Amino acid sequence: MSDHKNFETLVEDLFRHESGKMTAVLTKIFGMKHIDFAEDMVQDTFATAINSWSLNGIPENPSAWLYKVARNKATDQIRRNRFTADLDITEENRQLLSSEYTVELTMNKLWLEDTIKDDLLRMMFACCDDGISIDSQITLVLKTLCGFSTAEIAKALLVNEQTISKRLYRVKEYYRKNDIKPIFPQEHAIRPRVNAVLRSIYLLFNEGYNSTHNSLPIRKDLLNQAIYLCKLLSEHKRTALPEVLAALSLMCFHTARIESRTDENGDLILLADQDRSKWNQELIEQGHHYLNASASGSQLTTYHFEAAIAYEHCKAASIEETNWNQILAYYDIAMGMNPGPIVSLNRMIVFHKVYGLERTRMEIERSPHLANWQSNYLFQSFMGDLLRNEDREMAISHYKKAIKLSQNQAEKRLLQGKIDKITG
Repeated sequence: MSDHKNFETLVEDLFRHESGKMTAVLTKIFGMKHIDFAEDMVQDTFATAINSWSLNGIPENPSAWLYKVARNKATDQIRRNRFTADLDITEENRQLLSSEYTVELTMNKLWLEDTIKDDLLRMMFACCDDGISIDSQITLVLKTLCGFSTAEIAKALLVNEQTISKRLYRVKEYYRKNDIKPIFPQEHAIRPRVNAVLRSIYLLFNEGYNSTHNSLPIRKDLLNQAIYLCKLLSEHKRTALPEVLAALSLMCFHTARIESRTDENGDLILLADQDRSKWNQELIEQGHHYLNASASGSQLTTYHFEAAIAYEHCKAASIEETNWNQILAYYDIAMGMNPGPIVSLNRMIVFHKVYGLERTRMEIERSPHLANWQSNYLFQSFMGDLLRNEDREMAISHYKKAIKLSQNQAEKRLLQGKIDKITG
């Protein structure tokens, strides 16, 4: 049973890591109008792998094996001339793929590792086209680049499968109608387009780090996919912008702490109670490296300040040794750059650490971003934390409101635990 589970886990991990690459190459060959066909071919490749590997064992280089099978399937389709007239690539390659004498050589070149990475980057830009909503962008990233099924996307984004299916259908119709191609943006458009891609990747990461799913507080599969996609951006000379490096730094710092965020029952552990010996020092060092590298540009972004805040937490030996004044200074700058309820609430938590209850109450009353955010469970939870030593009944009331508003079972258990400690 254990071997079977390990086999299934390996295949699933490979699918997550390789399906986007194969879809990107196949889409380049057959065109965006045939993206469904490309995705079906990837699924068929993995079905072939499962059948073969379960009988003959996993090959020494499973990724190369998958590429070869996908390449052969694509070559067979081209030889049947089913899509030759619609090949959405350069005229030179179209002619080469149309000829029996050059099809093998050309297909081999299209499946080289460096070429595949470039294709995946181009596909990332296509998935985050300005003409579709951010929800549709994230849905397409999960489906096309991360290999998620419709059911998995629905579960990750807390919507029903029918909604996801309709969303994907509308997006693909938009791509066909507008002849969207997976290409690098022009030089003048690189930064805004990279930032659009980065926004989708970071939202994907946030969903993994603090999942809204009903039972799982952390989705490691989403975390890994977001980091992988961000690393691709960071490794290409045209897309390795300071904000990309800062975002990657931030992801490393947050991911370094995930093993300490839940106990053996899957319940959340507060930062003050986390075992810091479980924090991944290698990831923290990587995050520090990317943070330093992100300072090379002249433009600072919210990713820079969020990463700097995360680093202050990571380098502190204990909650008591955290430099709250420095963190508050970073939040003050972040509020000026990207004001909103989430940043405002996080700043308020730190403000309380520095200035205490009474000044924090006054600060909350003055906040335009929190005035209309009382229907959010995070705000109600914070108010409970704020008052638990001053007004027990009011704190319990806030915690109960937060429990009703939260959609995550682990969050609900954490909040109930806070109530139990008060009523103890």
